Amino acid sequence: MNPALRTMTSPVSARRDWCVGVLSLMAAGMVGAPVSWAATPDALPPSRSLPQELAAALAKDHPLIVMVSLAGCPYCQAARRSYLLPMWREGVPLVQVDMRSQTGTVDLNGQRVTHDQLVQQWRISIAPTLLFLGPQGREAAERMEGAYLPDFYGSYLEARIQKARSTW
Repeated sequence: MNPALRTMTSPVSARRDWCVGVLSLMAAGMVGAPVSWAATPDALPPSRSLPQELAAALAKDHPLIVMVSLAGCPYCQAARRSYLLPMWREGVPLVQVDMRSQTGTVDLNGQRVTHDQLVQQWRISIAPTLLFLGPQGREAAERMEGAYLPDFYGSYLEARIQKARSTW
């Protein structure tokens, strides 16, 4: 099991972290408010070049995990804070792509696109959505779409990572 998830998958702590995250965002009035993820200390790095990010992930023998997020989404914030940021800090290759964002990136075909255009290419309409990209940029495991039960989010995430690794 990923060391970053080992401490995060306790049912009690996972549920507490998830609920506290969602409730604190709601209390702060951030639900639906525009948020600049690049300006916050609890942000994942935004995608700038998927081919480069994928190559770096595969060099570590790991799928590239892409979190598709939506500004102001409390479920995105809770998943990011409770699971994805700890993993990223441990060295797991993760990037974020923001729905409705005009931030530029390079797609897997080498074309310059905005994050929003990339989300449309991938036909994603639910936030958060996690993609697990393997060799040639193919999805190496089933997407994680939407909010999962907090007690099981870490387990589902770890299973997807293992599935993705086993496909190449």
